[in-house]
Amino acid sequence: MAVLKVKFTKTKRDKLAQILWILNWISVVSGIILFSLGLFLKIEIKKRNEVMAKGDINSVPNMLISVGVIACIINFLGGKICYDCSDANKFSRWKLVMVPYIVCTLCFTFCILVGALMCYAMRNELEESLYLGLRDAIRYYKDTDIPGRCFLKRTVDLLQIGFQCCGNNGFRDWFEVQWVSARYLNMASKDVVDRLKSNVDGKFLVDGVPFSCCNPSSPRPCIQYQLTNNSAHYNYDFLTEELNIWVKGCREALLDYYTAIMRSIGIAALLIWLFELSVLIGVRYLQTAMKNVLLLGDLEGESDGWLLENSFVETAKQNINIIKNFGKVNQISTVSGMINPNTDVSNTNCGKNDVTKKSIPAAS
Repeated sequence: MAVLKVKFTKTKRDKLAQILWILNWISVVSGIILFSLGLFLKIEIKKRNEVMAKGDINSVPNMLISVGVIACIINFLGGKICYDCSDANKFSRWKLVMVPYIVCTLCFTFCILVGALMCYAMRNELEESLYLGLRDAIRYYKDTDIPGRCFLKRTVDLLQIGFQCCGNNGFRDWFEVQWVSARYLNMASKDVVDRLKSNVDGKFLVDGVPFSCCNPSSPRPCIQYQLTNNSAHYNYDFLTEELNIWVKGCREALLDYYTAIMRSIGIAALLIWLFELSVLIGVRYLQTAMKNVLLLGDLEGESDGWLLENSFVETAKQNINIIKNFGKVNQISTVSGMINPNTDVSNTNCGKNDVTKKSIPAAS
């Protein structure tokens, strides 16, 4: 029994073909939107590439870009097919193409759904990439005279100012690294020498942060050094340092920023997926209705259209049987004692059990 069978008249078939022609052109625009969203996400990721570790974070934008290009091609072809389907004579040349086209479009719409879901699943990979990238960027912050790292100070400063954040997880990350270049240290100062000697690795560690961590909304001048020493500053309590510096880590700030972008892209991709799925259902109805009208031979008469010719269970069984039997053609069993089911020959005399033997005449 056919699934969701609908009866179509000649007028309904023509209207369906015209509507699908328009919807396919709209789908071309949706493909451009998908391509643009993927390109936008790729550019946004590339902007902060210096503070991200190498990983598969570009898989989502690449997926969206690829799906967007394929959407434009498939829907352009679909528009041409639906336009010709308004004429039964023109449909005959697309008849053999329709089923492969529908199968390819079904796979394509599934890719859109996967891309939408990947936007939500990308958060963990992005968080790990930001954590490792920011950790290395903070570690090499002081290396302004080393090729390949000289840009990191400017990158981190602009990042902390723009996103109102400080450090990787928080401002205390700066306490664990030497972020002041050695060429700016006064080696004649006893305090500097003692601090270098007190550290096992010979690093100059301070309870201070770069100027880019300062909060311009602070009611007092920004306190960058000796943040945990209340006696070093007048009327100061380091437990309220949020009045002077940003307390939010840059990893959390960037993660929130990219999560908001990916959530919006994911919603847009899901809406496009639903739209593409509805167009695909319409194309399936048009294909089956036109196929049946050709079988009936009455181009002006009514015809049935459906999603599946048989029930879901029967269709599943047929596909499973096709998969099971695939590649078994001409297969010969090599197990001893088993008879090949493809052969039904018991002897080689073509059914002649008694063959009369002619005697050889004696030589005269």
